[in-house]
Amino acid sequence: MKLWLTALLLCLSSPLIAAECREQTYKDNHYVVCDVDLASEDLRLFLKDDADEVHGYFSSLNSALKENGERLGFAMNAGMYHDDRAPVGLYLENGKQEQRVITSNGPGNFGLLPNGVFCIGENRADVIEARKFVKRTPQCIYASQSGPMLVIDGYLHPRFLIDSTSRYIRNGVGTSADGRNATFAISRNTVTFHEFGTFYRDVLKTPNALFFDGNISRLYAPDIGSYGVGWNKLGPIVGTVIPAE
Repeated sequence: MKLWLTALLLCLSSPLIAAECREQTYKDNHYVVCDVDLASEDLRLFLKDDADEVHGYFSSLNSALKENGERLGFAMNAGMYHDDRAPVGLYLENGKQEQRVITSNGPGNFGLLPNGVFCIGENRADVIEARKFVKRTPQCIYASQSGPMLVIDGYLHPRFLIDSTSRYIRNGVGTSADGRNATFAISRNTVTFHEFGTFYRDVLKTPNALFFDGNISRLYAPDIGSYGVGWNKLGPIVGTVIPAE
């Protein structure tokens, strides 16, 4: 077989595309935005390694992936967790459920209802409000629950205050109506929920978007020089997987 044909077949048989990340500014706030096309990219959620130990860091996860000839293209933390790094709400990894869906009111941002679920299925991803998720029971291969929702069917979360003084580095995800595209964002400076939600609604224009976390938010995007180094271990991590170099 000719070399050019072999190369073409390899490209068609495995997703080689990494998420595209870019810097973006809106109303004096600075963000990094990473777009993932679910039709061509391998997007997964990660929590523990084969020894049942929490990955905790992008470097640890990369080391585990390299054993299978893979590496991270892009990654960020993907939902709230307890002190032992166990997910607060629903967590599903490669079809295996770690925690159930939580739909009741509670303390903190997670309990600021409505919260939601980020669901990765076959060639699609969706952000779904948690109570709708329970009714619809979509087919997810991976799922992570967090909260609050940032955008719900095109509207901001009803409890976001335009004059809020609560400002943190925040990260989250929004999905397109057809489920083909997932748009991840992290703020470079501290922002309010209202500012972050408005950025998703008015600039990124995703009909539904979900807050992942604040303050500890980290991004791994080596193409733009971001490696997400930090002291504290993370809980769930979302990222694209590409062949190791």
